[in-house]
Amino acid sequence: MVSESTDDAPVAMLDEHRARLHDLGHIDEAECRRFQSTVEFAGRKWNAAILLAGVRGARRFSEYRDAVVGISDRLLAARLKELEGEGILERHVRATTPVTITYTPSAAGLQLIELLQPLVEWGRARPTETERSAG
Repeated sequence: MVSESTDDAPVAMLDEHRARLHDLGHIDEAECRRFQSTVEFAGRKWNAAILLAGVRGARRFSEYRDAVVGISDRLLAARLKELEGEGILERHVRATTPVTITYTPSAAGLQLIELLQPLVEWGRARPTETERSAG
């Protein structure tokens, strides 16, 4: 059911969002592909959870495995290597017996977490799938 309202607040808010997006400038095809690639990387299963575990203090492989529930050892190893390759995590090797390998978020990884925070907050404000199907 559509209700008629004289309240212009939603329209004004939409206009404000459009104006802010317009201020960002024209997004060409190359920028659009770069954006899509970035969003897919950040949203790839386990990437954000692994990075968040590092921000929360995980350093060794076993600490990441304990913090990221449900990921297999093989996939965790692959993701750690991928995140290191992308410059999101830094790998540190200490010549001890046995060798100690740790992973810490890089400056780029910390920046990515900061950029994802508003998205997390946006998600918290939205109804869950259960709430949507019940409503």
